[in-house]
Amino acid sequence: MREPTVASLMTHEVITADVECPFKGLVRLLEDNGISAVPVLDGGCPVGVVSEADLLPKEEFRGGTAEAPGVFAGRATKHRWEQASGVTARDVMTSPVRTISPDLAASAAARELPAAGVRRLFVVDSDGALVGVLSRRDLLKLFVREDDELRTTIRDEVFGRMLWVDPDPLYIAVTGGVVTLQGKLERQSEVEIAGHLVRALPGVVEVHNRLRAGWNDTTHTRQTEIFG
Repeated sequence: MREPTVASLMTHEVITADVECPFKGLVRLLEDNGISAVPVLDGGCPVGVVSEADLLPKEEFRGGTAEAPGVFAGRATKHRWEQASGVTARDVMTSPVRTISPDLAASAAARELPAAGVRRLFVVDSDGALVGVLSRRDLLKLFVREDDELRTTIRDEVFGRMLWVDPDPLYIAVTGGVVTLQGKLERQSEVEIAGHLVRALPGVVEVHNRLRAGWNDTTHTRQTEIFG
């Protein structure tokens, strides 16, 4: 059962800015498109990002006319001071930009976002060209799968194809992404594997695994490992 990739979830149409885009052009891009940040491209490849936070120093330091930060000011303050006198995207952008491959698994991308401390990751091909953007909201699309679709996947993919179990005698219910499994399987290992596979499905919120087993093969296996 293949996990969704970044390519299947990302936004393909991305609003971008050239490195030479003027300051006011950047403001208009954000305002007109209702976005909070825009990737900056040089030759089709992302080299930085301009967010609302990167534009505000122009007002914070009055275009560089306010008093300059002291020698003991932090790096972030000094960077904002430099941005205050910027006139193009190249001057005010934050770089480097965090990028990922379109082939990356959705779960890996979900881990990358908080690790990088960003709201979005820019997707590039093997040549480094921008092909899309993946945001937190894009990843949350996984949880809007219809319950009937999830139930069909559990029946056909988990039990039918992966466990080779006839799903008809089993009770499989999905309500709001919460899955309830009831019925009897031959072995305890199948019960545990079924619960694990269902829980890992994109869109599943919780699993109530009430399946029973005809015999507990897991106990026998552990005893064999210890005493065999």
